[in-house]
Amino acid sequence: MRNNETHELLTIGYEGRRIDGFVAQLKALHVARLIDVRERPLSRKRGFSKTALKEHLEGANIAYTHIKALGSPTAIRNKLKSDWDYDYFFKAYEEYLSGQIDVLEEVYKFACGEKICFMCFERAAQQCHRSSVAKKIKEYAGDRLRIKNL
Repeated sequence: MRNNETHELLTIGYEGRRIDGFVAQLKALHVARLIDVRERPLSRKRGFSKTALKEHLEGANIAYTHIKALGSPTAIRNKLKSDWDYDYFFKAYEEYLSGQIDVLEEVYKFACGEKICFMCFERAAQQCHRSSVAKKIKEYAGDRLRIKNL
């Protein structure tokens, strides 16, 4: 990071939100780029599939980036849906994430230059893999990065 500046990395889940309020909140917080960390950026919720979401964000001057490699792999996600074992889910996902160093470094560069926000579905960050991504970036950045879950 430049000059040992401290930056804030936001995370948000769209569960229970409407697209207009979601985008307005990001704009009010001066988010420059939303990083979609879903493996498959599809949603039954109106406005939150990749193309529609990107259009809404661009209308608010917020860049949209989908990073499939930061999504929870299908096998890990399906196991969670069958047994609700969050301990296993986060352990398996963090092992997977350890192999994504190049992608994490790319995201870290975004965080150094602009205010970013990770997005996935779950409202509660502690039940979503985006919290693991944020923690991994924080390990890399140390005290120069603060994480705030919206």
